[in-house]
Amino acid sequence: MEVFGVCNQSLAAVRKQPGETYEMINQLIFGDLLEIKAKVNSWLLIESMHDGYEGWVDSKQVKQINNTEYQLLVNSSKAFTTSIITKVDLPHVEGSRYLSLGSRLYQVKQNTFNNLEGEAVYTGEIITNPSNGSGEQVAQAARQYLNAPYLWGGRSVWGIDCSGLVQMSYLLNGYSLPRDAGQQAQIGETIHFIHEIKAGDLIFFDNEEGKIVHVGIALPNKNIIHASGQVRIDTLDHQGIFQQQTHLYTHQLRLIKRMIT
Repeated sequence: MEVFGVCNQSLAAVRKQPGETYEMINQLIFGDLLEIKAKVNSWLLIESMHDGYEGWVDSKQVKQINNTEYQLLVNSSKAFTTSIITKVDLPHVEGSRYLSLGSRLYQVKQNTFNNLEGEAVYTGEIITNPSNGSGEQVAQAARQYLNAPYLWGGRSVWGIDCSGLVQMSYLLNGYSLPRDAGQQAQIGETIHFIHEIKAGDLIFFDNEEGKIVHVGIALPNKNIIHASGQVRIDTLDHQGIFQQQTHLYTHQLRLIKRMIT
């Protein structure tokens, strides 16, 4: 019997192994749906439904649901939050909860939603069932994360990594991309010349061994937005990312991919 879940915390760490001291490899955001594969003590091995990524999460940070409840959420009117931070007031929860950009709300009505914990009130902007966003819109979504601190495995405005920035910017425009940069580099249309780059294209960078280790999103005027220390905008050329403040190249260009054709 399949067992599902929905993240009912603002954020939940997904770890490499079952335990709080293990590396965070991903992050669930409020409303993310998941399938539960196994349980070890209080830790659940989960698979994120939007990208198939697996890892371990504390069972206290997700609400377990059955197939009927899962289908109710999947088939309901749903939305992503588009404000940088959205305030929600949940029934039977003291105080307010604050959600990051890109959180998922289900059974959405006028300023209310219900993620199977009763009708809750939200304060902020949302987008309902986004689809077919343009490259320019993807780039604009990425700009909302500008200055967010870098966090390995992060997917929120409170901390995000390079591939998380890409995934969330596309997700807010109706596209589901893989979680890791190496996986993202395997899809899309290859662009062979830097002068052909358009806003929203993905720019990949490798290390000395030729492994993809970084990704960013192309902006107009030979700029790139990426998460390195923080989400920042730098200059891009045929060699890689050039940081104006240090006058140094920080990443070596490997590959250009277009996800929206």
